[in-house]
Amino acid sequence: MRRDTFLKSLAALAAAGSLPLTASAAATLKMMIPANPGGGWDTTGRALGKALQEAKVADSVTYENKGGAAGALGLAQFINASKGDPNALMVMGAVMLGGIITGKPPVNLSQATPIARITSEYNVFVLPSNSPFKTMADVVTQLKKDPGSVKWGGGSRGSTEHIAAAMIARDVGVDPSKINYVAFRGGGEAIAAILGGNVTIGGSGYSEFAEHIASGKMKPIAVTSGARLKGIPVPTLKEQGINVEIGNWRGVYGAPGLSPAQRQQLTNMVLAALKTPAWQESLEKNNWTPAVLSGPAFEQFVDSEFASLRATMVKSGMV
Repeated sequence: MRRDTFLKSLAALAAAGSLPLTASAAATLKMMIPANPGGGWDTTGRALGKALQEAKVADSVTYENKGGAAGALGLAQFINASKGDPNALMVMGAVMLGGIITGKPPVNLSQATPIARITSEYNVFVLPSNSPFKTMADVVTQLKKDPGSVKWGGGSRGSTEHIAAAMIARDVGVDPSKINYVAFRGGGEAIAAILGGNVTIGGSGYSEFAEHIASGKMKPIAVTSGARLKGIPVPTLKEQGINVEIGNWRGVYGAPGLSPAQRQQLTNMVLAALKTPAWQESLEKNNWTPAVLSGPAFEQFVDSEFASLRATMVKSGMV
């Protein structure tokens, strides 16, 4: 084949989104992180970016943080600015679904392109080290006396820790609508509030609090899993007589308007990244559970999660 004919063929393949991974590795991927720095989505997005580069499916990855409204602000920017861009990715997860249900933003997740679910993580509730409370039972006792006096700190309204707080209240006989939930735009803000004693109790993924738990600045009192997490000596809510279990999964979406070939290409790139040593190291470091799901199965999972979360939030008085 003549060189000019080969180059024309290569260009045609690129336009169709059909190039093999090795041929498309020169691309710079753009990662939208719809949260402020320091939280779970930020950690996930940057860990995935590192893995994409280690897998040699991208030469470089740029990151943009856009926090607010449980990811809805970042979602809106991603949808409006990335149409048809095969090199754009956005981190998302259960928190975004909860935020969409409570906030009813003008954009919809269905406008973007589902790529893959990548991890699952349970929440941990913590107390500041100088808290007068020592256990979840202490918090519940105070909650029953005066619901408004217990400040729950965590992510945006509709986050898994917000839903968990409402579910705890409901299970112990307190009106969920009376809980005093303080929402923060990112994990960094929530951590500062907990360490500063500005909230009574904080909730988030274990990975976000691990450093401060290890240093003794936070005291973990409960996890939202069905059984104790491996290597983490923290009792579940169920062990403490509170019938609440809720997980927090994270995934990635592509831009609106991708062709089937472009969607498959991006999916292949993400799946390749999840097999790298860099990603395995991130899983272990952050105590993330692998939860890989892609293609139509992931799309169906998101639809099912929307319905399940909405039902849970209605029962808990949040919707």
